[in-house]
Amino acid sequence: MLEIRTELILKLVIEDYIRTAFPVGSKYLNEHYSIGVSDATIRNELALLEKEGFVRAPHTSAGRIPTEKAYIYYLQHLRNKKFVLEGSPLKGSSYRTKDTETALKTIAKELVEISGETAIVALNPRWSYYTGVSNLFQKPDFRDPEVMLHLSGLIDQFDEVMQQLYRNLPEGPQVFIGSGNPFGEDMATILVRYQVDGQTQGLLGLIGPLRMDYSKNIALIERAKEVIDQYLNE
Repeated sequence: MLEIRTELILKLVIEDYIRTAFPVGSKYLNEHYSIGVSDATIRNELALLEKEGFVRAPHTSAGRIPTEKAYIYYLQHLRNKKFVLEGSPLKGSSYRTKDTETALKTIAKELVEISGETAIVALNPRWSYYTGVSNLFQKPDFRDPEVMLHLSGLIDQFDEVMQQLYRNLPEGPQVFIGSGNPFGEDMATILVRYQVDGQTQGLLGLIGPLRMDYSKNIALIERAKEVIDQYLNE
């Protein structure tokens, strides 16, 4: 475990980078957040975090960005696990009037609209659907032509990957980050298993950059599963 102040600085770096996609420096942190220490102290903390592999400095910037290790630590120790969604997303009342596949497609589209990520849904290994792929290509994280080419190839494998995950996914929302993500090391995926009609198994998830808003998106996936449990199992 990191020291309290080091944890705070790491949390601020991660959450600011999630929000802005810009590297975060010591002066910026002191100007925008009430940390209560000098720029020099924050620089020392950032240097320590870099030495420990939690942040890295892009070659064109004095600021730092989080690494895969940082996001994993954030998920385990720092993220807001009591995050409350604004409004009443995925209200669900309209899903009763639709067949199962149409209802699942509607849920996926609403997830894309709310999250700004890519949504993917599967119902048994034989049917899957994804939407919001254009969101991936609009992220600053994927503007490098080489990364975009790699990303295009991965999209062609969505169905195959979902079939593999279908057999092995544990209960509850599962988060796959970077090197542990079957859709590619530059991305993060949140997946949950659900059930329809009390027997047919399915998977629902969001795919985005490592820089995705984990607290919000995990809460969204949990809400979507609640809607499916409530309206597609009657």
